[in-house]
This record gives sequence, structure tokens and C-alpha cells, in this order.
Amino acid sequence: MNWRGCYTLFVKEVRRFYNVIGQTVGAPVITALLYLLVFRQVLEDRVNVYEGVPYTAFLIPGLIMMNIIQNSFANTSSSITQSKVMGNLVFLLMTPISAFEFYLAYIGAALLRATLVASVLYILAQLFVTVPMTHPLLILLMLIFAGGTLAVLGMIAGIMADKFEHLAAFQNFFIMPLSFLSGVFYSIHSLPDFWQSASHFNPFFYMIDGFRQGFFGVGDVDPVRSVLVVAGFFVVMSTVAIGMLRAGYKIRG
Repeated sequence: MNWRGCYTLFVKEVRRFYNVIGQTVGAPVITALLYLLVFRQVLEDRVNVYEGVPYTAFLIPGLIMMNIIQNSFANTSSSITQSKVMGNLVFLLMTPISAFEFYLAYIGAALLRATLVASVLYILAQLFVTVPMTHPLLILLMLIFAGGTLAVLGMIAGIMADKFEHLAAFQNFFIMPLSFLSGVFYSIHSLPDFWQSASHFNPFFYMIDGFRQGFFGVGDVDPVRSVLVVAGFFVVMSTVAIGMLRAGYKIRG
């Protein structure tokens, strides 16, 4: 392992999003708080999802995980696509960094960005309602596996994309619909039977439900099942991404 090279690439990726932290961390937090304010105002006294859990409190873990999903994906996908479009990816390929080290650096930076967004959003959300952490280990596991999975998907999308329009299509037609239809704003038990069954085929549902159970201790499915599904998805996607990096698929001219 070339730890120094891996760490240097990690620092480079961290600096890339830190230099525009208002856009990469501030903007997602503000957007999530606007969602929270609107849904709190409209539905707080009309919706009761779990016994003893206010609707505003119910929303917060879902909004946090939705931002983890979107920011993890955006960090790796935008970085790789930008490097390909600008033509400077070739300089990175010339360095003595293996595919696995490349993978670790990019995933680590994406997880750091997602963790920053999640932490700031959680702290600010306490101004509206207190959200407990019943199972901190479950919260941490879901953050790592869910954020890591989307960072890997972002890496795959960045490798496959030839221009930013391709990346936008992947995000608009895959990431956004699956994240919004995964139980961020509702429990799947409020859906008709067909859509309840369909939700179980959405990996983002397990990310959000498992993450929410870490806060409240209640959810729609067994938390062990959520962890296993998301961890399995992470392993499969990581295998694909590392294989693409080793083969140089669409990144070596």
C-alpha cells in the first residue's frame, strides 16, 4: 500500500470540496432545513407515523440520510467527470497509486463531506425538536455503508460519463427518484400493498429506515436486514468500481 500517495489524493479531494464549502456543505443544509420548515408547518399536527415520535422528529433522520446519499454521490461523480472533461485525469493516472488506493481516497473524501453535512444538519435540527440517538452504532454503520455505497455509485457514474449531461441524467433519473421514494417523508406502511412491496426492492429505503431506527429504535423492517442489504450493496458496487479502475475502463484514452 502506498499510504502516502493515498493520503495525498484524499487531501486533494477534501480541499476540492472545502474550497467551495458554502456550496458543498452550506447549500445542502439550507435546502434540507427548508424542507423541514415546510413539512413541519403543513403536516406536524396531521401525521403520526410512530407512537411518541413527532412528525418533525421523524423527518430529520430521513432528510439527513437523503443528504448523505446525494452528497456522497455528487462528490465522487463530479470530481472524476470534471477531471475527464478538463483532461487532467491523465496526470493522476501517471502517479504510483493503485486502483484500490484511488478508490480509498475518493470514498474517504466523499464520506467526510457527507459526515460534515449530516453533523451540521443534525445540530441545527435540534433547534426545532430534540432527536435522540438510541443506537449510535447503527447510525454510524448506516452512515458508512450508505455514504460509501453512493460514493462508489458516483465513482462508477463519473467513469462512465463523457460529459456533465450524462452525469445529470444519472442523478435526475436514478438517484433523485429512488431517494425521494424511499420513505424520507413517510412510512411505507401508509402505502397501498403493491407500493409497500415495491419499496422493498429500493436499496435507498433500507438506508433511510435503518438510519432512522438508529435514532428512534423503531422502523418498518428489521435493522439487521437493513444493515445486511446496504452492506451487501456496498460490497457489490465496490467490486465493480475497483474492477473498472483496474481495467482503465473509459479513463485511459
